[in-house]
Amino acid sequence: MDIHSIMEDAASDVNQRIASRVRDLRSAQGLSLEALAAKSGVSRSMISLIERGETSPTAVVLDRLATGLGVTLASLFDPPSDRLPADPVARRADQPEWRDPASGYVRRNVSPPGVPQPMRIVEVHFPPRARVVFDNAPRGAPVHQQIWILEGEMDITVGDECYQLREGDCLAMQVDRPTMFHNPKGFPARYAVVLTTEPRT
Repeated sequence: MDIHSIMEDAASDVNQRIASRVRDLRSAQGLSLEALAAKSGVSRSMISLIERGETSPTAVVLDRLATGLGVTLASLFDPPSDRLPADPVARRADQPEWRDPASGYVRRNVSPPGVPQPMRIVEVHFPPRARVVFDNAPRGAPVHQQIWILEGEMDITVGDECYQLREGDCLAMQVDRPTMFHNPKGFPARYAVVLTTEPRT
């Protein structure tokens, strides 16, 4: 099997995982396709395709679905709830990677998915000159994140504020306003994202 086939199989596995998670979360909240479409701004037909694993949604679409479901984007890459591992260690080979078909950025869920802790760690590889804009409407419970630049540079705009971050810099922000991630350089950037969700009151 060549590397292209391996990458296609891996992408298909992640799409099936996303399909199961979106379907399970929607079902658990008693939402119809129409209701989730209204809450997320993603069309009913697109949600249906995603839940059947028949499309590769962009990061922006997935973030809108996560907002509509009241969860973080990172949680959409978890295994189905009935198959969450109890192991407190997430081995590198088991950490799911996903490539945004629109921008080409790659995200990897680092944290063990079955551990009942409020924080999550994600590693992102961001291509040169790429740009992604998230709507980031407020969720049911406040979500906070810190972005730590490991390699390269990133310009991150949160609402009306733009932050130029270089290697070693760390930005703390709340996920409640439109946010743009932009790599202004001609070489890749790599950063870690640490997310935590406040308990619902």
